[in-house]
Amino acid sequence: MDIRFILVAFLTISILFPHLGLAMTPEETTMVSNAAERGNDGAQLLIAIEYLHGNGVQKDEKCAAYWLERAGMQGNAAAQKILGDLYEQGRGVPKNLKLSADWRKKAADRGNTDAQLNLGKMYLSGEGVDKNSEQAEYWLKRAAVEGNTEAQFLLGKMYKLRSADRREQALAQNFLAHSSEEGYDSAVAFLQFMEDTGYEVEEAFHHHPVNLQKLAEDGDASSQYKLATRYESGHGEKLDYEKALYWFRKAAANGNVMAMKSLAHIYEKGLDGVAADPKTAALWAEKAKAAPAPD
Repeated sequence: MDIRFILVAFLTISILFPHLGLAMTPEETTMVSNAAERGNDGAQLLIAIEYLHGNGVQKDEKCAAYWLERAGMQGNAAAQKILGDLYEQGRGVPKNLKLSADWRKKAADRGNTDAQLNLGKMYLSGEGVDKNSEQAEYWLKRAAVEGNTEAQFLLGKMYKLRSADRREQALAQNFLAHSSEEGYDSAVAFLQFMEDTGYEVEEAFHHHPVNLQKLAEDGDASSQYKLATRYESGHGEKLDYEKALYWFRKAAANGNVMAMKSLAHIYEKGLDGVAADPKTAALWAEKAKAAPAPD
């Protein structure tokens, strides 16, 4: 089991079914924590959710907000949406409706339907933003066409009350009818979540098994990085720090930024059987920073 599968599985369960209170094993926690510190936004989101609900760690909403902001700054729409909710509720951060609207706008722009709904409601009420019916309609419509039943209801109600225009009345009836039906089934909710968090369903769950070792040996940087994380964590391969470091270096030499960040983190903290070496850590961190952004 590699880091990608762990993130997908736990993020899905944690966001869709937080009441289950599932916790990671110590090995999985170590793997995900390392990935979070190295800049993986999915791992940062997962750690935040663990702190938010107290699953496997002591509940700490301030820590949750910290990791959500780190993930949100990288464009993770699910983290941005949750952070917007925390600012509205004053959980882990001071209550601030303007910041709530700002984070929801970031998530809404990236297609998060819950954020679109909540932002539309803020424009309807004038909380955190200037009251603006056109903006409210815009965001509610974006959520409604994706199947958000509350957005459909609010939009239908808006059309019903404001105009006698036959087209708008027809739209109102259509949205109100949809909103009365059952919401997303579990499969649709799952796929929406995967899209919101930036994971591709086909790659994560319907991908045929590949020979990761062969791809790594053939020079594929992504496979080299994944193989390194398996050796480092003991998931999917027998724990072997020497091999982990070997493949991290191979991947980094081939331009994999996460491998560079991993090496910086390893040398900064003195992990994986190496002594702490600030100079080497700084070197890898600088290489990661200077690396070109992926296409």
